[in-house]
Order: sequence, then C-alpha cells, then structure tokens
Amino acid sequence: MRVPILVPNIFDHPFTYESGVIDVKLGDYVLIPFGKSQATGVVWDKFEKKNKKKFVIKKIISKLNVPSLNRNTINFLNWFSKYNLIPKGIALKLLLLSNEAIEDLKLEEFKKFELKFKRKKFFLTAEQTNALNNLNSQIDKFRVHVLQGTTGSGKTIVYFETIKTIIDKGFQGLIMLPEIGLTKQFEEKFIEFFGYSPAIWHSGITKKNKKIIWNGISTGKIKVVIGARSSLFLPFKNLGLIIVDEEHDQSYKQDEGAIYNARDMAISRAYFQNIPINLITSVPSIETYENIKSKKYKISKIFNRFKKASLPNYEIIDLNKSKLKPKYWISQNVIEKVRKHLKKNDQVLFFLNRRGFAPFVFCKKCFNNYICPNCSINLVYHKHYENLLCHYCGYKGNLNRKCNDNDICDFIFSGPGVERISEELKKIFPNEKHIIFSSDTMNKKKSSKILEKIVNNEISILVGTQLISKGFHFPNLNCIVVVDIDLSSHGHDLRGAEKNLQLYHQLSGRAGRTGKPATVYFQTYNLNKNMIVDIANKNPDIFLEKELKIRKKNSLPPFQRFISLILLSSEEKKLQKNSLEFKNYISSKLSSRVLGPVNAPIYKIRKKFRVRLLIRGEKNLKIQDSLSSAIKNFKFEKGIKLSVDVDPISFN
Repeated sequence: MRVPILVPNIFDHPFTYESGVIDVKLGDYVLIPFGKSQATGVVWDKFEKKNKKKFVIKKIISKLNVPSLNRNTINFLNWFSKYNLIPKGIALKLLLLSNEAIEDLKLEEFKKFELKFKRKKFFLTAEQTNALNNLNSQIDKFRVHVLQGTTGSGKTIVYFETIKTIIDKGFQGLIMLPEIGLTKQFEEKFIEFFGYSPAIWHSGITKKNKKIIWNGISTGKIKVVIGARSSLFLPFKNLGLIIVDEEHDQSYKQDEGAIYNARDMAISRAYFQNIPINLITSVPSIETYENIKSKKYKISKIFNRFKKASLPNYEIIDLNKSKLKPKYWISQNVIEKVRKHLKKNDQVLFFLNRRGFAPFVFCKKCFNNYICPNCSINLVYHKHYENLLCHYCGYKGNLNRKCNDNDICDFIFSGPGVERISEELKKIFPNEKHIIFSSDTMNKKKSSKILEKIVNNEISILVGTQLISKGFHFPNLNCIVVVDIDLSSHGHDLRGAEKNLQLYHQLSGRAGRTGKPATVYFQTYNLNKNMIVDIANKNPDIFLEKELKIRKKNSLPPFQRFISLILLSSEEKKLQKNSLEFKNYISSKLSSRVLGPVNAPIYKIRKKFRVRLLIRGEKNLKIQDSLSSAIKNFKFEKGIKLSVDVDPISFN
C-alpha cells in the first residue's frame, strides 16, 4: 500500500512510500530511507501532488513504538504551515526532538514526576472564586477566556485550580510562560499547590530530560508541562487545557528560523483540539482587547491584590528642576527619597532597560565611534567583561585602539547602561548590598541563589532591565526608580506605546506586594506628563481604548493584516536589484497593498544586508495563499534569502 510520509525538512509536501507488510495508519511514526541516509517521518493526511517524472518508490523500514500523532494535531500543523508560510516539513520539525520520535522508556525515568511533596493549602477570595467558576464553565470544548488581574492579585492560583480540574478528568495541561529560564519561583509555587514536580520544557533542558518529557507527553505518563514557546508543539496524547501566562508579552514571538507568535498559535491549537484556552494578563495585548470587545473572547477580572495590598503610587521627578550632576544619572531628589525607603528596610529597584555600561563609545581625538563590523549598530561597552559587545551577533571587541595619527584613543562613554547606574549607586550608597539583574548576570547557575537573597532582603538595591518585570515576587520591594522613561518613550515603533504600557504595569506590579506602601518614581525632562499618566493609570483599559481608536482610524493591526518580508544578502547591489524586482512581481499577483522596498532600520545583521517589504490587507488567509504561490514562482538570484513574518511585532 502506498502512503504519504512527511519528513522534518524544508519540503512543503509528503513523499510517497510503500508500506509493504507493515501496517500503518494516519499519524504513525516510521523510519524511512531518505536520500543516502534514514529519517523519521509521520504518515500524513494527503499525498504529494502528482509529478510527471517517475521515481522508484521506496519501502518503509519500520514502524516506531510511539503512540500515533492524532488527526487534530496534524490538522493544526497543516494550518500552522499555511498561516505562517512555513513548509509543512519545518512545522513537523518543531514537533520532533532533533528530528526523532522517542520510543518507550523505562518507567523509572518518570519517577521524578511522581514524587510527592507536602501540599500547601490555598484559600480563594470571593473575586478569585468567581473568576474560577467562569473559567471552569464550558471547559469541555474550545473557547478563549481571558483572566485579567492586577499584578499580585493571585491569578496563578486561580488557573492552577482549573488545571487541577482538567487533570482530575484524565487530561493533560500545558502552561506557557514567556521567560521560563529564571522562573524557579514559579516551579516552587506549582509544587506547593499540586504536591509534585511539573515537567519543565525550554532550550536549557538537557537532551536526556527532553527525551523523557517528549515520550512522557506522547504516552500520557506526564500530565503537566510548563514551557516556553516550543512546548506548544509537544505531541500531547490527551491535551485538555492550554494556559498562556502573560499573554501580552513580546517574548512569545519567535523571530528567527520558523517565525510565529506562540500565543496566537496556542489559540489555534486549542481550536483544532477543541479544548479551552485561558489567556492570563494584567494588561491585555491590543489584539486580545479587541477580541474581548467584539465578544469573541470571554473575560474575568480580579481587581484586588493579595491581602488587599494597594498598588504603588507614582511620582514624577522633573529633571528640569532637580538638576543632574555632571556625569551622573540619578537626581538628588531621587537619592533623598531612596534614603527614606532604605531606612524603612525597603528594597529599591533602579530600572533601566539597557544592558552593559554605555551604549555608545567614541574617541574624542579622532571622533570615531565603534560600530559592529558585522551589524550596522553601535557596540555596547560592558565594563564587567572589559569588552565591546554587539547585542545582535555577539561580536566582541576591545578598547586597545589607535587614532588615525597612530595615537592612543581617548574614549568617551556616552549614555547609561545598568553597569554605569550600578557604579554610580555604589558611590552614593556604599554600605548597601547591590546586584545587577539582567540577562548578563542572571545565568542559570547563579540565578536561584541570587533570587533567594533578594527574597530574604539580603540585597537592598537592585539595578535591572526588563527581565526583572517578568513575574518575580520580591516581598520587600517597595521603591522603583525608572531612570530612562524619556529614552523608552522615543522611537517610531508602531507598538511602542502599547509595549510601554505593558512593561511599566508589569514593573510597578513588582512593588508593594505584601501590603506596605510603595512608590514608583519616574525621572523625566518631558514637561508633557500625559504619557506617564497613561502608563501609570491603575485602569489600563482607558489607554487601550484610546489606542484601539487610533489603530482603527489608521487601518492598523488588529484591524488589518500585516505581513513583513525581509530580503537578506551579503551582496548589497544584488539585494537592492532583487528586492525591487520581487516587489513588482508580487504587486502584480496580490490584491493587497505592497509597501517598500526600504532598507531595514538595522540595515546589516551578521554581515547580511536587509531590505524590507510590508504587505497590508484584509484579515483572512487569502493573502497567505496568494503570497505563497507568488513566492514559489519567483526565482531569486543565488545568495538572496527571504524571511516571512506574519503579524510582525518588531520592525527593526
């Protein structure tokens, strides 16, 4: 019997194989000869298109001892491929583990997920109970329910209860988090509630543990996975509920390789599986807010924080009145307020969303500034490592440089980074313990010990990037100083205002969680305070309502579909020529508007020049269908690569 087999490769169609004496059905994992080697494939739902050329049809080698992939998951992967303009083989690659399906493992391998711990009793408030009842209604079919709650209001415990309900019925649950590498606190809370360990899935998990989890999910031995974006593609045997925590977070967007938005794809997977999905947030994304308004999504709200702790107050520090000292970034007014907090044994966070010491380095003799040789961006000086670093390609350089006249360069470090702020604070508060909280310092080996010290109030001053806003619970943090509100509010990002609203709401939610009075201080030169008032407003719906009207008036997402096309090449002239030809070609094939080509704001990354096109059109799959056909029929010159981003979030 002839069967279609999809392989995890760049092909957008299955290949035809002969099953021989092996009995196979839809979704079975098989081992097949492929080219000069062997490959794992899956019996797919449709044959490849007929080819005029005649090929020798090879036989399946063996059927793997793995439960079949269910039809709903196959339907989801087919749709995922079509929506994101990704080959079906690449969609399958996301599901397999290093192109393999993991066959049965010994039962001992799963014992760590069966260990019993002492469960802690949690009591729900009336608001939480009401939200839980709403989430548990219509739990036997597809629906999207948004749980919106003030930071620190106990949303996690509410959705833990919904997962417990699903597990008690014999189903599996998936909890997706935007940043899972540092969420030891989340895992501990899970163990306190459920009394056993969850399976954790992200890029830092060892291959051995990934094999155990992959097999445990496909056989139903593992009931709950807490995972990053990639966990969405695990081969669940009996998935019953998906939770997307911090649904608004930009980290759900995969922007390299197979480009997709994991939140949106989670909603689609729930639809194809006909199961419920809960989106958890303190400030909904603009797309989610529009779906709530149009009644596509249901919503429950929790207004009160745990133990009725109040939200932080905010105060604007006018830098036009409270002047900064030369080469200093913290005003005297802020210093005085911080001293008062430290006397009360409050923890203090200085927030600046810039890694390193200084974002710009140049010589005051020859006026050369230091740009990455591979990318068209400035190198950032990291004093801790004594090097210049590119935050895009990872290039490292040093400061041993000479001017044009062979003299030694005399460097000026322009602008602040977290290292520079930390250095300044050590001079101002020499007797306090400090820590920098960024992706450079919070590596996986040290992070749990640092978090423990912060929770125990052994560190009084934190200097952090946006990483610190991602769901951490610091009981003694009652003062936040936003150093760079002017810097973060500039730029031409379509989603800039929305991102700032979500970032600063999340950030302020780290403070005052145990009931003590807390304050967020915004340093600014901007005399127009409306932007700060908007993002600090305790009701974010006011801002979202205004933003939605602006988007609708200008036919912007979520009212129109954007598809970003990025052409890359190491040959600049060839790229410019091909991008113009490609634009003219697809414009003749699409009914949608095609803008560009223009040089990308970051024109070169990893030695590749980048040109952008933007397609604007109606929100349906017709754009993808037409574009897919056009791309297949257009012949790029050698050395030109095309990257497609449906529903882009970043426009760099």
